[in-house]
Amino acid sequence: MLTRVAPSHVRFGSFEVFYYRNQFEQIKTLADYVIAHHYAELSSTENPYRALLVEVIERTAKLIAQWQSVGFAHGVMNSDNMSILGLTIDYGPFGFMEAYDPAYICNHSDHEGRYAFDRQAEIGLFNVSCLAQALLPLFDEDPNKGAEWAKQALSEYQGHYVHHYAGLMRAKLGLNNVEVEDQKLIEDLLALMATDRVDFTILFRRLCDFSTIARGGAHPPGLRDLFMQHDAFDHWAYQYKVRLLKEAGVDEVRQRRMRQVNPKYILRNYLAEQAIRKAENDKDYSEIDILFRLLQNPFAEHGEFDTYADHPPEWASQISVSCSS
Repeated sequence: MLTRVAPSHVRFGSFEVFYYRNQFEQIKTLADYVIAHHYAELSSTENPYRALLVEVIERTAKLIAQWQSVGFAHGVMNSDNMSILGLTIDYGPFGFMEAYDPAYICNHSDHEGRYAFDRQAEIGLFNVSCLAQALLPLFDEDPNKGAEWAKQALSEYQGHYVHHYAGLMRAKLGLNNVEVEDQKLIEDLLALMATDRVDFTILFRRLCDFSTIARGGAHPPGLRDLFMQHDAFDHWAYQYKVRLLKEAGVDEVRQRRMRQVNPKYILRNYLAEQAIRKAENDKDYSEIDILFRLLQNPFAEHGEFDTYADHPPEWASQISVSCSS
């Protein structure tokens, strides 16, 4: 038996259904419940409902920044699949991106690419806008004033997203301090990865071994070979080394820190497929047990299971996941 668990299954759509039925008292009842059980600290604010929206806007922006930082794609990001607590729930088909592709679509049923990887932040804003609309009756007796306030609150979303995403990506590169060149350093790496279709998870995990004191510009084993454009990567690696040296840190300390935020293991589709086949066809649940163990702590080495962190086999590219899977 597979059971979904979460602190709450209230989602944006839970409020929308009452809004579109003009059941405004029920909106207030549900909002009061959510605040009392999950946001008790907001109950003493001047307008707890406004405070609730502000909190959910930032949690949602942070959640999607976290998805982007590990290459996670939610398959069906409609507003009814967005948690009021800023959690990942009800994602239907999902996928951890392998070969880096900003336009990656994990759901075979998403023919238009509405929920493509590079559109997740945009869709997140659309969804919190839907929530804001549903909560409008609680913001102000004057609908126009309530709408104006909601618009101002929503304008903070992009700033929250950029802030959290930039911090997460700096952490993936082992950077403690904020420098003006960081954004370009990140963007240049992602551009190279997209051009050469470099595996997202493998790249960042191997980057954990990058050394600022290696002789002759040597790179960790297997890092440079992930790229077809060796010269372009060498140029980026030099800029990265210069940036790391500005931190005046110790390589070993930085490397340990990077391994705590760059997972070695992710739930690749082909790993899940293998586990399902064994369980269904052979009543062999050993693969499920292995994946459960690895994914409980995906940052650890688990050396005896290194093959689970390798590039996917060729047949894995034929796997497609949809809402009916």
